[in-house]
Amino acid sequence: MKKARLFLALVGILVHAAASRQLTTREQFVKHEYKVPMRDGVKLFTTVYVPRDASQAYPIILTRTPYSCAPYGEENYRGGMYPRELENADYIFVYQDVRGRYMSEGDWVELRPHNPNKRSAKETDESSDTYDTVEWLLKNIPRNNGKVGVGGISYPGFYASLATIDAHARVLAVSPQAPIADDFIGDDDHHNGALFLTAAFGFYAHFGWPRPIPLTEYPSRFKFPTLDGYKFFLELGPLSNANKFYFHDSVGYWNDMMNHGTYDDYWKKLNVLPHLKNIRPNVLIVGGWFDAEDLYGPLKTYRELVKNNPTTGVRLVMGPWSHGQWASSDGSKLGDARFGSNTAEFFQQNIEKPFFEYHLRGVQPHPDTKVTVFQTGANEWRTFAAWPPKERTLRNLYLAELSSLSFNPPAGKTNVHDEYVSDPMNPVPFTKQITTGFPKTYMVEDQRFASRRPDVLVFQTAPLKENLTIAGPIIPSLFVSTSGTDADWIVKVIDVFPEAGEEEQMSGYEMLIRGDVMRGKFRNSFSKPEAFVPNQPTKVEFELQDVFHTFRKGHRLMVQIHSSWFPLVDRNPGKFVDIYEATESDFQKTTQRVYRSHKYPTHLTIGVLE
Repeated sequence: MKKARLFLALVGILVHAAASRQLTTREQFVKHEYKVPMRDGVKLFTTVYVPRDASQAYPIILTRTPYSCAPYGEENYRGGMYPRELENADYIFVYQDVRGRYMSEGDWVELRPHNPNKRSAKETDESSDTYDTVEWLLKNIPRNNGKVGVGGISYPGFYASLATIDAHARVLAVSPQAPIADDFIGDDDHHNGALFLTAAFGFYAHFGWPRPIPLTEYPSRFKFPTLDGYKFFLELGPLSNANKFYFHDSVGYWNDMMNHGTYDDYWKKLNVLPHLKNIRPNVLIVGGWFDAEDLYGPLKTYRELVKNNPTTGVRLVMGPWSHGQWASSDGSKLGDARFGSNTAEFFQQNIEKPFFEYHLRGVQPHPDTKVTVFQTGANEWRTFAAWPPKERTLRNLYLAELSSLSFNPPAGKTNVHDEYVSDPMNPVPFTKQITTGFPKTYMVEDQRFASRRPDVLVFQTAPLKENLTIAGPIIPSLFVSTSGTDADWIVKVIDVFPEAGEEEQMSGYEMLIRGDVMRGKFRNSFSKPEAFVPNQPTKVEFELQDVFHTFRKGHRLMVQIHSSWFPLVDRNPGKFVDIYEATESDFQKTTQRVYRSHKYPTHLTIGVLE
């Protein structure tokens, strides 16, 4: 009898284990590969995973990518699907190599511009390629229910944004996640006209080489000779040496960046935002507050969609994440920062899955919240009718005497200022890590390594007597001068933890909340740069991307200002020149002054949420 009970118990355990085991993609799906024809005859390599259960019709989830829809071969299966929480929710998953990448035919164009005025079938863009793909899938993939969703993260997020434009009528739900919007103003390769050197060089040293024929794997053509990126890029010297020593004019987009040093027609054509009009699909935009690559894209995409499409369902989600972290980890931490919960699972189960389930399968309830954002510092999710929240109050936070910050404007002499010497041969590092890349954790890294340098100005409040919550963009209005004719201005907003109390490892921690650079010559126009008049006070105003953060009682709010952030940002020589053609002799030390007087009241405009 005991043996029988033991046997039944073991059977129960095995049955439960079998029922709870995650099925493999091979067990769930049948894989097919196709070459899908576009309107101009070019064929795009497309992989389709159809559920083995033939008892019903399924919606389609399409992801278009320049990063390969591998593994290739119908006998080889992916390890998982995207979005992963939909794997067991009855969808047909489709992945496509975009035009000119991997196994697809055609010519590759980096951030291929949208063409709103196509005059013939031979004129194509990513929107038309998406449309043609959807049309083919609906006609040729059996057991689809006639409804299509499109999604993607980062570069695939860019293609998802373009899928909303001139969309196929059966595309009902699109989720651009960390999408690229404007690569000169704020995404990936540039911020406010300054080249993000580690991002651009490191990416295109691998991604940017030409592909002569369709292939399943790109050869690696570059390896850093050192693990020390600060040393490597400093020894590289002027940016023209990248071609001289490494790229040899073979990396097309690098050449384009070097040939277009201002916001000219080349960059304007790449900007997605002006085309986000007359959008029909429902849109779920996703971004991370600590995304080192594409923070600008989701925020600006949301604002343009809402402004131009008042009747379209547009949702925004911003979590405490690095680039794509909502799909690659549990989102409970980033570096030393802790967020108190599995934020990725919350997003996947409560926002992303219901979005696709409702619009593509009719599963209730309707996901009607317009904005869901994570409040760092307080570590909680909040919902608002719009972003930035209308409930906030704009206040000015001024630089004050004794390296302090005050909500009261200064009332002092005209020439009150702080100064430092900026040396392009000894630039301020952006991280204390030894790396050739830009670690995702730099966005929350302890800034004590920077605040101890003489070429970094530091201002901070007294310990806060009550919580201070700020929401939305931060606008630095700097009154500055330089002894040169050009300069960069880096502004960082930092949460300074108490020396004792909370978490021991966070004692005195200076956690970066937001930081960015403004290339000074673009202060009035990104298209028409202007030199500084040496030593003349000049206003430089720009936007730090949005935050939603609570500085807790007992913490301090710190602001750091400096003129280099290397090698994240390329070096400004301190001289009004085309930096991409600068020579060794152009780089010079400059003396920078930041004013804080009644006439020149340097301040940050912040949105305070009570």
